[in-house]
Amino acid sequence: MMHNPHFVQECPICGRPLQIRVEYLGRLLTCRHCGGRFTAKDSVNRVDSAPRANSLLARADHLLKISTERLSEVE
Repeated sequence: MMHNPHFVQECPICGRPLQIRVEYLGRLLTCRHCGGRFTAKDSVNRVDSAPRANSLLARADHLLKISTERLSEVE
């Protein structure tokens, strides 16, 4: 049996949580509860999270550099 990944999105019309297949992202869908039409969008904004991830990686690199410098001073 094949597993189809889903994400949860609230219907913007009635507010009910809907399980939506990932392959339907970006498509116009109809809510089975109220008949409202909406575009399937994952609530996790992966585009906006990229700068934050890069910032965290830069901070980790900086801390590693400081640690390495301090270790070499001790030796």
